[in-house]
Amino acid sequence: MRTSTRLVAFAAVAALTTGLLAGCANDSDDDSSGSNSGGNAKGKTTLTIGTFGVFGYKQAGLYDEYMKLHPNISIKENVTTRTDVYWPKVLTRLQAGSGTDDIQAIEVGNVTEAVQTQADKFVDLGKEVDKSQWLDWKNAQATTKDGKLIGLGTDIGPMAICYRKDLFKKAGLETDRTKLAASWKGDWAKYVDLGKQYMKKAPSGTKYVDSASSVYNAALGGGSERYYDKDGNVIWEKSDGVKKAWSAAMTVATSNMSAKLKQFDKPWDQGFANGTFATVACPAWMIGYIEQKSGDAGKGNWDVAAAPTAANWGGSFIGVPTAGKHQKEAIALAKWLTAPEQQAKVFAKQASFPSTPSAYASLKPAADTTSYFSDAPITQIFADSAKTIPVQYFGIKDQPINTALTDVGILQVEQKGKSPSQGWDAAKNEIKDVLGQ
Repeated sequence: MRTSTRLVAFAAVAALTTGLLAGCANDSDDDSSGSNSGGNAKGKTTLTIGTFGVFGYKQAGLYDEYMKLHPNISIKENVTTRTDVYWPKVLTRLQAGSGTDDIQAIEVGNVTEAVQTQADKFVDLGKEVDKSQWLDWKNAQATTKDGKLIGLGTDIGPMAICYRKDLFKKAGLETDRTKLAASWKGDWAKYVDLGKQYMKKAPSGTKYVDSASSVYNAALGGGSERYYDKDGNVIWEKSDGVKKAWSAAMTVATSNMSAKLKQFDKPWDQGFANGTFATVACPAWMIGYIEQKSGDAGKGNWDVAAAPTAANWGGSFIGVPTAGKHQKEAIALAKWLTAPEQQAKVFAKQASFPSTPSAYASLKPAADTTSYFSDAPITQIFADSAKTIPVQYFGIKDQPINTALTDVGILQVEQKGKSPSQGWDAAKNEIKDVLGQ
């Protein structure tokens, strides 16, 4: 999985539970790997594909499969572990008009910058594919104002609520996933309000959620407005999505329902193992992470319910730079790698949820994972979310604005006891610096 808000380290295991998910490692070592270690095979066209983290193509055997289907093609994958190292290198090469790979991966947090400032450096793939294969909102993220599609969708991060039904039962709350989903449907504030009930009879040492920032990011992912409008104007202060997400987060931050843990830090991992919090907003790729970190003690205690609103966290694209030496062959490979059949194979290997709806019917989580999460219809819950996620417009400074609100604004309230207005003002001052105002 390639997250859009920050670089994080996590592991998952096979078929929703194995493999290092892409773009999320904390180490900065670069690595290059390819199914053909010799690079230029005599008489063959060598295609290079630049990725970050682990996309799963090699791990799922797709490169080897493609080369068997196309004996004249050799594939070499150039991997950079961290997105904050990878993307600046790509920008430099795009602007120079040389040195790019034949195919370049683009993380969702960078796709707006690519669309707005680098579109002329990428082939218009909309002329090469049937765009209806992908979710409309996914295509929209990689489409320019004049309709040019610079990247084909790979994975996405549809949202659900993962919860400990054993802790809910002890707190006297409903445990049925369908009834819970109905109780908070359409409003993240209702999900937060349930936390007030939970805390009245919370099992000793437990909280309702992991953090206020977690709730903020989840709620924001389900709104139609973020920090920019469709024309690229900064609207964060007036954004309805930001206001609703901030309100939900402030309810958490000013109450006793948060464990105050930063996601992907060691204490957060320990929180899973110790059953410290009863719920967490979980994208599809987090299923494997929860299973790994909660361990045997969590088996059969975790369940999954639909989130209050359809929301997304994470995802990527692959594009074909115009500076590439083998555009025709690269376009063919990019189309094949992102086709529904191939996306399903990557899902089976490492839980990267497809952006191609026709693949959903064939997706099957591992039997162990299904039983771990109380036989919840995991694939159906995430697929239903994926199909109704609203189109969101991202801006070039989207990530630093988000960081200012979560790591400065919300932190001031949750960790330091500041008022919501003080937290907002602290974030606002930080954002002014980010935007150079």
